[in-house]
Amino acid sequence: MLEGLKKQVCQANLKLNKSGLVICSWGNVSGIDREKSIIAIKPSGISYDNLAVDKIVLVDMDGNIVEGDLNPSSDTATHLELYRNFADIAGICHSHSNYASIWAQACIDLPCMGTTHADYFYGSVPATKALEADKIADDYELNTAKAIVKRFAKIDPAQMPAVLVANHGPFTWSDSPDKAVDCAVVLEYVAKMAFETKLLNPAIGGISNELLDKHFLRKHGKNAYYGQN
Repeated sequence: MLEGLKKQVCQANLKLNKSGLVICSWGNVSGIDREKSIIAIKPSGISYDNLAVDKIVLVDMDGNIVEGDLNPSSDTATHLELYRNFADIAGICHSHSNYASIWAQACIDLPCMGTTHADYFYGSVPATKALEADKIADDYELNTAKAIVKRFAKIDPAQMPAVLVANHGPFTWSDSPDKAVDCAVVLEYVAKMAFETKLLNPAIGGISNELLDKHFLRKHGKNAYYGQN
């Protein structure tokens, strides 16, 4: 069932591991078949060395396992809620990458300070508010996603394919599992650049709106001209 999706998700998880953004069994990537309302996701706690297509778990939109002998990622409820609310995404990546997690643990937005950032993220990457004790105690993973959705009330997830979950780490998304991993790689790179830029010049501000618009819209706007047709 959905072997193509399972293969995409397996390859994306292996790509995440190869990128160096995760260690041990940390992190997970999922993908969704919108027509069938089924997601494929990495199993919980499985080493990347042992990950194969037949170990990828399929779950329905209520979180019920429809194929697989292993437990799905413990973050499955977070992925499902994001898919329910961000209708145009088809892949989600979660990691605990070093610099992006530093910004998340600091509970502050990652500022857009240059064109490298602006090429991929339309402004500062938002950080969520920390969860209250009752939301941690019950339905923690679901409430994590609800905090993300709330933070994006006035943000287009297509223009901002990343979030920093307070005290936790980053989630990224795109129109495929593979591209969601690419977003995670870029996020980590610009998070490091911003961190070191602030060390060099703590007083530096963010990029101008004009330069932000130019770099983001030339790649993603309706009149985009970056790359090949």
